[in-house]
Amino acid sequence: MFCAGALRRYPGFRLPPLPAPVPIRKSLWRALLLSLVVAALNVGLWGFLNRPVHIADWHGEVGGFALNPSQRYQDPTKQIFPSEAELDSDIRLLSHYTKRLRTYSSAENPQIPRIAKFYGMRVMAGAWIEGRAERNERELSVLIALSRKNDNIDRAIVGNEVILRGDIGVKDLINYLDRARAQLKIPVSTAEPLDIWQRHPELAAHVDFITVHILPYWERIARKDAVGFVLGQYHELQKLFPGKPIVIGEVGWPSNGDRKEYAQPSLADEAHFLRDWFNVAASEKIDYYVMEAIDQPWKEALGGRAESYWGVFNANRQQKFAFTGTVIEDPIWPWKAGLASLLALLPMFWFARHFIRFRLMGLAFFLVLLQLSASILVWMATLPYDFYLDPFDWAMLVLLFPAQLAIILILLINGFEFTEVLWRPHWLREFKMLTPAPGDPELFVSIHLGSCNEPPEMVILTLDSLAALDYDNYEVLVIDNNTKREEVWKPVAEHCAKLGPKFRFFHLDPWPGFKAGALNYGLDQTDPRAEIVAVVDADYEVRPDWLRALTGYFHDPKVAVVQCPQAHRDYENNAFRRMCNWEYDGFFRIGMHHRNERNAIIQHGTMTMVRRSALVDAGKWSEWTICEDAELGLRLMREGYELVYVDEIMGRGLTPADFTAYKSQRYRWAFGAMQIMKARWNWMTSKTSGLTPGQRFHFLTGWFSWFGDALHLVFTLMVMLWTMGMVLAPKYFTLPMYLFLVPLIGFFLFKAAFGIILYRVRVPCSWKDTIAASIASMGLSHAIARGIFLGLWKKKGQFVRTAKSRRIGKRPSAFVSVSEELLLFLALIACIVGMINSTGINYIEGRLWIAILAAQAIPYGSALIGAWVAHRAGDAVG
Repeated sequence: MFCAGALRRYPGFRLPPLPAPVPIRKSLWRALLLSLVVAALNVGLWGFLNRPVHIADWHGEVGGFALNPSQRYQDPTKQIFPSEAELDSDIRLLSHYTKRLRTYSSAENPQIPRIAKFYGMRVMAGAWIEGRAERNERELSVLIALSRKNDNIDRAIVGNEVILRGDIGVKDLINYLDRARAQLKIPVSTAEPLDIWQRHPELAAHVDFITVHILPYWERIARKDAVGFVLGQYHELQKLFPGKPIVIGEVGWPSNGDRKEYAQPSLADEAHFLRDWFNVAASEKIDYYVMEAIDQPWKEALGGRAESYWGVFNANRQQKFAFTGTVIEDPIWPWKAGLASLLALLPMFWFARHFIRFRLMGLAFFLVLLQLSASILVWMATLPYDFYLDPFDWAMLVLLFPAQLAIILILLINGFEFTEVLWRPHWLREFKMLTPAPGDPELFVSIHLGSCNEPPEMVILTLDSLAALDYDNYEVLVIDNNTKREEVWKPVAEHCAKLGPKFRFFHLDPWPGFKAGALNYGLDQTDPRAEIVAVVDADYEVRPDWLRALTGYFHDPKVAVVQCPQAHRDYENNAFRRMCNWEYDGFFRIGMHHRNERNAIIQHGTMTMVRRSALVDAGKWSEWTICEDAELGLRLMREGYELVYVDEIMGRGLTPADFTAYKSQRYRWAFGAMQIMKARWNWMTSKTSGLTPGQRFHFLTGWFSWFGDALHLVFTLMVMLWTMGMVLAPKYFTLPMYLFLVPLIGFFLFKAAFGIILYRVRVPCSWKDTIAASIASMGLSHAIARGIFLGLWKKKGQFVRTAKSRRIGKRPSAFVSVSEELLLFLALIACIVGMINSTGINYIEGRLWIAILAAQAIPYGSALIGAWVAHRAGDAVG
């Protein structure tokens, strides 16, 4: 615990008011009640989304079923056919619903007519006609033989959509029809859609009846208009061929699959269409066969996802919907809702119990977010069972599920920060400036300023501000490492000499270990009297009261670090520096306070003070990582020390000079974070590491948003490849169902809303500055993604100096630093144009996919904007 007693003599020290304690029993009941209310609301939401659909009942027999009898994992295209026992089981099942079947091939499964006869069923037998003459002859001969042997075959269909597919010409089909009619004593027809009969009316003279396929889904007709559409086509045929018997050989609606403009496959829509159709067909006395009896998963490879889901029975031979009563889209939703509520109940109760001090709105918000996350997990885990997935599909799901889980975790982590910042009664750990009592001794402070190739006039300004400190007991060590040009480092050395004995200058060339190596050298040169080591960047102009107002915290022996926020100057009239300033400011106004509540701040390498003994005992600055400051803070936490964050601007530095420097700095931070995570993984995951649960939480999850940037890059590449497939090979690549796309869009919207709302509440900037800061932040996404991946892959990184006031060398061109972002942005725009020109925006999946492509392009477009603003701002300064 923080030792307040040692600081009570400081007039500026104030402990925040403690919240009124809530009795343990009362807090338990409140937490449980809130959790149960949210769980109950979750069940209500599932029920609302699956509310019963009222449809006209059907009590009679079905006119007929088109039958493809393949079992779940069978495929006739691979010569895998059902056994006789399986055929018997299917036909027995169907005999309870109809007395008529339609088959498509006689050579495949020739047992069907015989089994159907046993169950008192008639068969409209088919001969499959295609481009292979040998197979056609075999089909025709088997059809003739079966019809002579089985008197329950009462009609024959020679060819199924053979003209539509273009397998053979009309004359060849007429030849097959004439031969069949000559040898069969039953009516013969061929099955085609309306437009084929309209284009080739001569076919009618060679059939005994017209067989037409009318499937409104493929014509992109809305379900509510589908029955009327079927009747319209039926009556059109009656006008075209008056007096000719007409049989609708296929009529139906899929229960799943891709949306076709206004036609949405769903279980409720299949039930609605078929039950309406049964009643209309009975009143109109229309002869028909439902497409189809049983789902056929193997068809997906031939015609897309919807092809698998036309059955009244699923592939497991379960009836999808009843012919009477209400229909529910997901009949097992109560089980899913209950599982989601149970899954979320314990986490909700734990959160409500531990954070009962939050305002009610905040508690309710986060509990709803937890419950929503649990529901999405249950939905994602059970959704595959609504589809017929092959091994490749399952492999893809195994790869994608961890990514989906990561998205939910990122959302919850951001949501926790959002909740605490907005709805806490007050900060539990809030530290202010201290006012020393008269006569209090000053602790000796050794200020270390690392410098590498920095503009001398900038460093001199920092030194002058240090010389003006309202503090007597300190020294300043300037450690210049690896600066090659004398005209850069010598003016600084000369200025130190002018400032007097408190200022010492060291030029190290060559020197290993980057900034950490220089600081360790400075630590060895530190005055033995020093109890505190303060570190400041070479570009910072510090306030005179920096040491006087904050060193008092070190009178508490448990305090190892006092950290102030980074802040900037000279940004107001420069558009690029201004957007950078407010982007940095967000973390220190929001994230640092959130982490400080659990003594888990990120130590920064400027405006920081460290207890010298703690620093030396912990092993000095780590030279193996390019983020030595954050790593030191983690080590000191592990040793049980307190790190104090004082949100008071005690010094102002300069923002990066251009977008190249800005990206380079964030890349270094991401790379260094991965170095720390790999090296200290056991600390962050072990309960016996010395870190508190809160510290482990923040150091494990604090970088999750950066992992989100890495996932963004992976997802961008995946959606671009898939879009190329949909544009160039639409037969093999289709739009994902909108149910898969909505959570992604929701994630983007929630994450954006969290950031903007927190900025408006916590960061004192205008709406214009908020948007500019958001653009700056998003523009770093690709740099962070590269830092994450390379940091995970490589062991060592290069510490690249961040150019501040000006560059010592050639200024980079405007878009060199964002060439990769430019390429990705143009590729995504090309994908959007390709989607508009191919799939179009006429239905929801296409619009959602285009929205996702646009969302993926935003960070890359933001990088281009940032680079251009930096270039223009640089020109204005120049």
